[in-house]
Amino acid sequence: MAVTLVIGNRNYSSWSLRAWLLLREAGIPFEEQRIALDVPGTAEAIGAVSPSGRVPVLLLEDEVVWDSLAIAETVAERYPEAKLWPDDLSARAHARSVSAEMHAGFAALREQMPMNCRAMGRKVALPDDLVADIDRVIEIWSDCHRRYGGGWLFGRFSVADAMFAPVALRFRTYGINLPDSARSFPERLLDSRSLQEWLEAAETETEVIEQDEKGQ
Repeated sequence: MAVTLVIGNRNYSSWSLRAWLLLREAGIPFEEQRIALDVPGTAEAIGAVSPSGRVPVLLLEDEVVWDSLAIAETVAERYPEAKLWPDDLSARAHARSVSAEMHAGFAALREQMPMNCRAMGRKVALPDDLVADIDRVIEIWSDCHRRYGGGWLFGRFSVADAMFAPVALRFRTYGINLPDSARSFPERLLDSRSLQEWLEAAETETEVIEQDEKGQ
């Protein structure tokens, strides 16, 4: 099956990272098409492949799948051998719940701490709504650590890890202190060859998106 993933800038595109990391960690071969964001021609280039006008987009021969969670569900369904959801029914329901929560929520975190892989050491203000989002992420990671052990959130790599990967990078960029119970997931993520490949490529990009250069 011919598989193509259309992504945006690695440095900034958190949704692209989710789909890309999922395919990489699942060991699914794919062609990559990168479209630079916020430059002349961006909208036209994305619109040519994406009904929503957004990235990422997964192209499976004649089928088009957009939205990161839809891509994750489609990949998990098409490649059951990758076991991208936990086998245990209770753990699977838990993984789906936290993945959907990440997909739909955390507006303050997204707005006030944009993903920016190159901006190590940057600081932003921490108003109450942002602190609440950070605390909720820590609660989720700590609960997974307690219930399933260290490393990946549910013991082995799953859709949930891909969904929370950009948050781990945000915490890394903005220097968010984590309790021991919440450190094992971001440490495991940063140790992965896939994530290191993403970060190395992000360092080579030259585009700058001003709205994602917040903080000092």
